[in-house]
Amino acid sequence: MGWTILANDLIWWLPFSGILWGAIRHHQSVGSAYVTPESDAPLLELRSNHGERLDELADPQPRLVVFLRHAGCTFCREALADIAEQRAQIESSGCGIVLVHMGENDRDEAFFAAYGLDDLPRFSDPECRLYRQFGLDMGGFAELLGPMVWLRGFMAALVNGHGVGPLRGNGFQMPGVYLYHCGQILGGFQHARASDRPDYTALASEFSEPEQIAVAV
Repeated sequence: MGWTILANDLIWWLPFSGILWGAIRHHQSVGSAYVTPESDAPLLELRSNHGERLDELADPQPRLVVFLRHAGCTFCREALADIAEQRAQIESSGCGIVLVHMGENDRDEAFFAAYGLDDLPRFSDPECRLYRQFGLDMGGFAELLGPMVWLRGFMAALVNGHGVGPLRGNGFQMPGVYLYHCGQILGGFQHARASDRPDYTALASEFSEPEQIAVAV
């Protein structure tokens, strides 16, 4: 009977879980820009909550463009708290800050106001068009739900008090941070795991380094 239970009731959980994971991931990708043509031009079309295009903001001065996970993610909340704490150092280096998120600017204004960041320019990108433009893809199981992610999530949500909320946006979307100026990426941090924690102040200071290689977007 034990062998029957193992073969009939337990072993199939692994492939079935894989099928469910693939189905949910496909559903999220269909609802985002991962199926749009290569001619998609979010840099030209998307406007901030103040009405500017990203290049209009980043041409006069370098901008630290922070691509966030969905607002319910504890790592998104941790990132906003870190940016609020480091904001003075970032801006004193001559670098501005731009937030890119998957929510709606009007509806989420109070969410950003809770961190004192509601005055920053932010781009609503629920279809993840700008994410893809900067090379940010959806994460796999290890990047989103690996052991280190769970451990860091526990620390961020409960120990550090950032909490969690309902899923709002593509839960598979990976975050990232880029230093952007005059249509070029001067530096950045692309997360290997959703739980990675960038040093925003260090990234903002990179634009003054003469050896920095620029990459066109």
